[in-house]
Amino acid sequence: MFLLKLLSRLPLSVLYVLTDGAHRFNELQRRCDGISRKMLTQTLRRLQRDGLVHRTVYPVVPPHTEYNLTDLGESLMTPLAGLCAWGALHLPQIEAARNSAAVADKRMLETVP
Repeated sequence: MFLLKLLSRLPLSVLYVLTDGAHRFNELQRRCDGISRKMLTQTLRRLQRDGLVHRTVYPVVPPHTEYNLTDLGESLMTPLAGLCAWGALHLPQIEAARNSAAVADKRMLETVP
């Protein structure tokens, strides 16, 4: 149960982008397609709180802030890579099951008076 709760909180796209090094906020937002500024801010704060991401603020004008994975965050990437590989391998089966369910749902709606 704990593992499911942890995985549901992990914003995988942000973690994935950070695997190749430190990134500034705007760069993260561009690379995490479709994420709002508010959601990215909340996500980064939560990842910091969980000890997976480190935030570095450089004392320059204008302020320069970078985010990168901590050692704990880096250690998470190996099992996540395995999960991603499993998903890629089984994607055709998952899509077939979804399509089958969608057809069944459509048939059921057509038969309801």
